[in-house]
This record gives sequence, structure tokens and C-alpha cells, in this order.
Amino acid sequence: MGVNNYNDMVSIVIDSMPKCSGTKYQKLAKSIELLIENSVLREGFKLPPHRILADKIKVTAGTVSRAYSLLERMGLVFARVGDGTFILGKTGIRRKDDGFKNFIEKSPQIFDMSRNTHIPGKETQYLANAFKKLANDSKALDYLTRYTPDAGLMHHREAGANWLAQDVFSPNPEQILCVNGGQHGLQCILMTLLHAGDNLATEQLTYPGLISLCRLMGIKLYGIDIDEYGLVPSSLDELCNNKSIAALYCTPSIQNPTTTVIPVERRKEIAKICQKHNILIIEDESPAVLFKERPLPLGFYAPERSIIISSLSKAVASGLRVGYIYVPFTLINHVSASIRSTCWMATPLTHEIACRWINEGLTEILKQQQITAIDHRKGLVSNLLNGLNYKTHAQSPHFWIEVPEPWRASEIEVELKKRNYLISTAESFVVGRINAPHFIRLSVSYDYGNDQTLYDGVKILTDIIK
Repeated sequence: MGVNNYNDMVSIVIDSMPKCSGTKYQKLAKSIELLIENSVLREGFKLPPHRILADKIKVTAGTVSRAYSLLERMGLVFARVGDGTFILGKTGIRRKDDGFKNFIEKSPQIFDMSRNTHIPGKETQYLANAFKKLANDSKALDYLTRYTPDAGLMHHREAGANWLAQDVFSPNPEQILCVNGGQHGLQCILMTLLHAGDNLATEQLTYPGLISLCRLMGIKLYGIDIDEYGLVPSSLDELCNNKSIAALYCTPSIQNPTTTVIPVERRKEIAKICQKHNILIIEDESPAVLFKERPLPLGFYAPERSIIISSLSKAVASGLRVGYIYVPFTLINHVSASIRSTCWMATPLTHEIACRWINEGLTEILKQQQITAIDHRKGLVSNLLNGLNYKTHAQSPHFWIEVPEPWRASEIEVELKKRNYLISTAESFVVGRINAPHFIRLSVSYDYGNDQTLYDGVKILTDIIK
């Protein structure tokens, strides 16, 4: 049976600590671990503050701090700055890792407004036709069943260059490397450019996939201030003056989750700062592929140090796992080696389909399909958000909504989950241990089955808040 308050927990800990081995902090950590395993301390239970528990069990606050840190490394608790330390439960799923699952295996009654994905459409019909054509193309089938170069087949790379091209920015196909989706591309880049202990700068609120990768690879993330126009150049400059920063990761167009677009002059300023401090730029264009009028990438202003990541996941089909990275000539062999070490080569079959779709103009049709579907769905629910402070972009599939007092973002998340709807809170996007702003990300791109389900979910959200 679970405990209900600090006093219950403390009395059990006092009784169980002498039976555990190790130093004082190890005994305390083991005692709490056993309480979690036996379901005495359950998920969501808030542990006593360090000083209070230390006074009650007659140890130093440092002992409690070390015990809590050990439990956090074990994945049994998580610390929320300003709130305290909470039990995760037996599963050991960390909050930020849980928030980054690309697919959540829930019952059909759960409606997921937490993830940005492509809205299903004609891509299944196009895929069926592509397979029929491939079945009659023996030459293509022959090279698709063999090993290909690390960087990808040249005609696949040429298609990637066409996918990344915009306005006067025309990437050289020889600088394009094929990867299995944007996340794989990011992994290969980090493996190539950074090592455990290196410092990486990014927006204070950033892509959860980056946070997960850096945690796994031992890379230190440092947050840069953001405003209504995105990354603040002076904050980046100050950070570089005080820390040895190896690279900058950012999303200049339709930033995730804030949806900001960095203006041209600020892009030029950021590029100059990176040149001044000799740091590499890792630019994520994946969220922006639906935005045709977006400004030129940072890589246009500092091509010698810029890497651009893009994929077909948001606009075409997430399941194809097709991505492209644009790198300086000096890094082609190094990044190719990382691709080889992770999967040997990007999957030729899916890249062949993507190549044909790009060359035939089908990806442009699918892009327009996404733009139309996003516009339709957002139009259905935008009136429900009247009176709330939120941000979005015409081609973004999500709203970034501030939670007004007295509500907390986590409370809104819990209340919606009770009603079978999932959302993301700012905590999933925060870099470091700063207090997460009370914002939620609400996406309209889930395959709801019908418009009414989406409308009902947003109506529940606004009713709770208002």
C-alpha cells in the first residue's frame, strides 16, 4: 500500500536503512529504491525536500542530495527545478525521454495531440504505384539490393539537393549525404563533430531529440536566450565568450516548439558570431520544409562551417525515413564514416522512392496536401483559442499555448490525459535545469479519424484553462 505523506515515508526509511549496506547516502538510496520496487512509493509521489528529510533521519543535507542524485541516475526519480524530486515508478522512464517517443502504443481511445507528424493522404496511393513501377524495373531492383556508397547513390544525392534548394541557395549534390531520417542525420553529425564532454549551444527551448542524443553521448548542452524572433545573437556571443563552444544547433525557420522564424539580418549576425568564435553551425530545416517563403538558411551566410539537416518526415511520409544532410566539402568523408558506422548506408529502397517522387513533382503535391490539411485543421479550432496567449505559424502543425495562472502546464497535461488526450509541455523542450515556462504544445496532425475528435480535444483543453 502506498504512503500518503512525508511522515509515513520517513518512518519506513528510518526502519529500513539499517538493513541496507554501503555508505549513508547509498543506504538511503537503496531504502527508497526498495520502497519504489514494493509500490510503497508510487509514481508521482514527491520526496521530502533535502533539508527536511536530513533533519528527520539525522544525516546531512549533502547525504540526501547524493542519494537523490543516485536515484535520478538510476532512472527512479526526476528533479523538477523549483518543484522538487518526484518518483518515476518502476519503469524508470525519464520524463524527457518519454516525451520524445515517435510512436506511443496506446489504446485506440487515446488521441495524441503531443506529436508533430505528417497528416496521412495520397502518399499510400503513390507508394503502391511506385512499387508497381519498381517491380518492372530490373535494373533498379538490381542496384537497390546491393551495398551502395556511404554517402548514397549519386542520383539520390541529386534529388536531395533539389529537396534542399530554395531561392538562390542551390546545394551541390556532392555535398549531400543520404541518411535514414533527420534524427539519424543528427546522430551522425554529433558523432563526427563532438565528443563526450564537448559543449553544444542551442535554443533554451529545443528539439527533444537533440536533448536525448546529447544525454546518451555525454555532450553538454547550453541554452541560448530566445525572444519573439528566435535565437538572441547577443546571448550566443556571451555564451561563446564564457564557454568553449564546439557547435551551435538551431532551427531558424518554424522553430520547435516556439514556431519563431529568425529574420534575415539576425541570421547574418548569428553567422558572423559563429565565424568570430570558430564554431560549427548545425541547422535543422526539417520543420520548415512546408514554408516556401522562409529566409535563406544560415548556411548561405557561412557555408564553410554550416551543416543543414532536412527530411521528408513532416511533409511527405514519416515512415519512409528519408533524410538529407548538407555538409562542407571538408567534412564529407568524416560524416560518411559515421553513416557507415551506424547503418553502413541509408536504405536504398526508400531513397529510390523519394528520388522518383522528387523528380516527378509528387513531393510538391504532397507538400501542398500538408499545407491544406494543416490550414483546415487549425481553422477548425483556432476560434476556441480566443482569449489565450499562443503562438503559431501558418505552416506549423502545432500551437504553442501559454497556460495562465493558477494552472500549471503539468496539471493541464494530467487533466487532458484523464480525458484520453495527450499534449506536450515545455518541460520536454527545456535545456538544462532552468524553470520550464508554463506552455503546452498542441498539435493538429494526429490521425484523428474525423474532425470532431480534434475539435473535442481542443474544446476540453480550453474549457479547463478558461
